[in-house]
Amino acid sequence: MRKMNVLFLSELFHPHGSGAELATYIYAKLLSEADFNVVVVTNRFAGESEFSKSGNLMVYRLPLFKKSESVKYSILRRFDILLSGFMKKLMKWADAVYIPRFWYSAIPLAKAYGKPVVVHLHDYIPICPLANFYDSSKDTICNRNSRLCSSKCIYVYEKNQGRDFNETLTSVVLNLTLGRYLGRLVRLSDAIICVSKTQRDIITKATPSLGSKIHAIHNPLPNLSYMDIEGDDFGYFGGPSYLKGFNSLCRALVHINHCGPVRIHATNFPNLTEEGFEPLHNIGILSYGRLGYDLFEKVYRQIRAVIVPSVWPEPLPYVVSEAILRGRLVIASNIGGIPEQIGDTLDTFLFYPADIERLAELIEHVNDLDRQTIIDLASKNREIFLKKFDNERILLDFINMLNRTVSS
Repeated sequence: MRKMNVLFLSELFHPHGSGAELATYIYAKLLSEADFNVVVVTNRFAGESEFSKSGNLMVYRLPLFKKSESVKYSILRRFDILLSGFMKKLMKWADAVYIPRFWYSAIPLAKAYGKPVVVHLHDYIPICPLANFYDSSKDTICNRNSRLCSSKCIYVYEKNQGRDFNETLTSVVLNLTLGRYLGRLVRLSDAIICVSKTQRDIITKATPSLGSKIHAIHNPLPNLSYMDIEGDDFGYFGGPSYLKGFNSLCRALVHINHCGPVRIHATNFPNLTEEGFEPLHNIGILSYGRLGYDLFEKVYRQIRAVIVPSVWPEPLPYVVSEAILRGRLVIASNIGGIPEQIGDTLDTFLFYPADIERLAELIEHVNDLDRQTIIDLASKNREIFLKKFDNERILLDFINMLNRTVSS
């Protein structure tokens, strides 16, 4: 039987991006090792080669957009790339076209060539132009029937992200105009992958017509080994984002400090002035920017537990998986795909996002545990987690979905 050719159109590719791009990289690697021919087309950043090859995996890096541009809408307008002879050749070569992020303008082109299209959703883009399914104007999970965000929601979201007036206005205009077509483009695909059952159910409830196309397949796990615990601190890796629950964490720490401080190593923060750093330091937060691997590993060794206080329904955050694989306890919001990810068999600690007192209690509880208890609980969690999220089974589910899509 001839090897299947799969074309990945991913505007960002690991190590760029975040969890979605990591999942894309792992799938590309696993498929190529399973004797699939995989070609990835992605953006080229400074210092990167235009082409690389490893076994059955080939990566083409093209100048798709500038680093400062909005990725979601910048990639949609690159019709010069889509209609190029290079892309025409790849479309003819491919048995299936796989779109793991925002390159939805390629879907009609692939269909014109008679190629089946698989869209992988790592967020809620078919039902929310901002992709988070969170109403920032009301500070709650979205419950509207329309797939169009309100201008107030977009405005509050961008201001909370620290955008200036021009950036905020641009976002409002783009998301109220082009944003309404993203879901329509997704509906042209042949198959849709959600990374958790919770995400699938939310999207299907809002858009029942997608139900027959959606498959719930967990993201594959990265190859991470256990890491010794050398400190007694906590970790938080969501930056200053209110959607990641930074505001909730700060409120909980203020409450805890009445009983005795704890220390939180927090990453992905922009450069802070001394005036900005001091209030965080006073409640026990040691803030860092985006850390390189060696420094990140050094910080990780100092923590006994990872806090994930998200307020939006994260589909299946890798930060939880990494914490368990590294041998850390998890304190996380009972929202989105996190409960499904953790399950009832792990010694982890869930709280409802608005329950700040409960978050504070859980941090204090884990802080009071002796280190050997932490190690024993986390080791058991890791063993159970690896059985539940088996990469061979996840890859098989993915391959079966590809085969059915191509043959239908």
